[in-house]
Amino acid sequence: MSAVTQLGYLGLGVRDLGEWRNYAETTLGLQALDGDKGAMLLRMDDNHHRFALHEDTRDDILYSGWQVDTPAALEAIGTRLEAAGVTVTRGSTADLEQRHVRGLIRFEDPDGHQLEVFHGPELAASPMPTVKDGTSFVAGDQGLGHFVLATSDLARTMDFYTNFLGMKVSDFVFQGRLRLGFLHCNPRHHSIAFVEYPGAPKRANHFMLQLDNIDAVGRTWDSVQEGAAPVIVTLGRHSNDEMVSFYMRNPSGFGVEYGWGAREIDDSCWQVTEYNVGSWWGHKPARRPAAAPA
Repeated sequence: MSAVTQLGYLGLGVRDLGEWRNYAETTLGLQALDGDKGAMLLRMDDNHHRFALHEDTRDDILYSGWQVDTPAALEAIGTRLEAAGVTVTRGSTADLEQRHVRGLIRFEDPDGHQLEVFHGPELAASPMPTVKDGTSFVAGDQGLGHFVLATSDLARTMDFYTNFLGMKVSDFVFQGRLRLGFLHCNPRHHSIAFVEYPGAPKRANHFMLQLDNIDAVGRTWDSVQEGAAPVIVTLGRHSNDEMVSFYMRNPSGFGVEYGWGAREIDDSCWQVTEYNVGSWWGHKPARRPAAAPA
């Protein structure tokens, strides 16, 4: 079955492009570029860009872009969706130019999230500068990282992404009322995950960037504690992907996970597991400053 091979890009709608530019370059270590129609693009590897930020009051994820290897795979996914009654739109010439790809389709998942599947991403004209004292992002064939979306029905959404995009289940975390499902499309443990949260105030819970050096994560953790960005969750290690990471709040108000050391999946021997705890240690909610004395 034709399947997506990586998370190629994310489109975010943000209120303040200037604040995001400073945050992306100074705290995250991404390279900011000017895009079409007032958009700001963010680069992290040899791809032309991995994020497109559009001026928008929603401060949320607007769309996700999923890569396939060939035009035939793109057409097969579009045909499969249409046969199931999903409305599919083919990208125009202007759309392809804006996304810097050769082919594109658009559709929505059961929760109304906009998805794009594409082939032929444009590569950058020059090598990506290393960040954080010579550190690089873990991206390339594994895609930009992962992101987590709210869903009203976890089982229905997981079925949609596996049946129509060809993704595979990594595992689940069921911890009290918290219900999460994780999906992969390459060796990265998960490229997307869903938290069952009907009526969530934002679609996006967080997106994740992975670095190839834990010291760079540690130095960024120090800078965030010193005020570079608000801390959401402290440094810790996840149970399922084993990543060492922390979470900070971005200028749009949702989370960014910044981490190192995630395990990778070998589909020839992988077994789906259900975890009852999300982290082996750490990952505690940030303490709020004590109230000033009356």
